[in-house]
Amino acid sequence: MAYGFGAMIDQLKKNPKKIVFTEGTDERILEASSRLLASNFLQPILVGNPDEIMDAAEKAGYNVRGARMIDPKNYERFDEMVELFCELRKKKGVTPEQARGILSSANYFGTMLVKMGEADALLGGATYSTADTVRPALQVIKTKPGNSIVSSCFILVRPSASGENEVLAMGDCAINIHPTEDDLVEIAGETAACAKVFGVDPKVAFLSYSTAGSGKGEDVDKMHNATAKAKEKYPDLPIVGEIQFDAAVSPRVAKTKHLPTDVAGHCNTFIFPDINAGNCGYKIAQRLGGFDAYGPILLGLNAPINDLSRGCNGQEVYSMAIITAALA
Repeated sequence: MAYGFGAMIDQLKKNPKKIVFTEGTDERILEASSRLLASNFLQPILVGNPDEIMDAAEKAGYNVRGARMIDPKNYERFDEMVELFCELRKKKGVTPEQARGILSSANYFGTMLVKMGEADALLGGATYSTADTVRPALQVIKTKPGNSIVSSCFILVRPSASGENEVLAMGDCAINIHPTEDDLVEIAGETAACAKVFGVDPKVAFLSYSTAGSGKGEDVDKMHNATAKAKEKYPDLPIVGEIQFDAAVSPRVAKTKHLPTDVAGHCNTFIFPDINAGNCGYKIAQRLGGFDAYGPILLGLNAPINDLSRGCNGQEVYSMAIITAALA
C-alpha cells in the first residue's frame, strides 16, 4: 500500500470512523466493505435495500453481515431528515414533498446521513458522475469557513529505488474548470494540507508554460499573480511560480534558469492552471510514469465526501475509504 496508509490505519484503529457507501449493492463496494469489516477499523454503512445488498454480496462471495444497511424507504429518522433538508434548502423553497423525492436518491440520502451525524464520511460515484457527488455535498455539507470553493487533488504514489515510495500531490484535476487567481490560492493551500496527511512535506509549484516571466500572456499573469498571493497567505509554505514542470522537479534545470534551488527543482505538490492541464498531467504520470493515482480527493468541505471513478476496482474503493475516513 501507499506511503501514509499505515499511519492512516493506525489513526483509525485508535479512533474508528463510520463511512457511508451510497451504492450498497455494487460488487466493488461489497468487496471493499468485506475487507473493512475484517480489519475492524472502519465501519461501513451501505445504502440500499438490505435483502438486495445481502443477495448481491452472497452472489459475489463477500461477507458483509457486520455492516449497517439503511434503506431510505424504511429509515426511522426519515421525517427528521426531511425537516432538516427543508431547513437547509429553505432559500430555494424546497417543500417536504420535494425533499422526500430528492432524499430517495442514494447520493442525497447518504450525504444527509453525514450531516445528521450517523456517519463521519461518505464515498460514492462508482456508478454516477462527480457532479452527482459534489452537488449534494455543496448543498448539505457546504464549504469550510474561509473557503469559497470545493476543489480536488490526486495523490500519486510510485515505488522508488531507495525502497521508500515517491509521493506527489496534484490539484485541481477534477472540479474547477477555469480557476481564478484566488481559486488557485485556495487550491494550493488545501492540496498542501492533503499532502501532509500522506507524510509529504509540501513544496508547491504553480505550473505554467513560463518560468519567472520567460513567457507572456494572460495565462502566465494568472499563475504569476496566484503565486504572489499564495506566498502572502501561506508564508510558511515553500512556494515557487510561475514555473515550468521541468524546472519544478529538476535541480539542474532550475539552476540553469537561475532559480533558487531550495524549492525549485524539488517540488512535490503541483498546482495546475486549469482542469485541462491537471487532468492530462495526473493521467500522464499514472499511465506513463508508473504512479498509482488516488482520487479525486475532494477538498474544502465541512466533512469528508469523496468521489470514485466509475472505472474503479475493489482495491481502489478500499484505499479511498481509508483516505476519506482519515480526513474526518
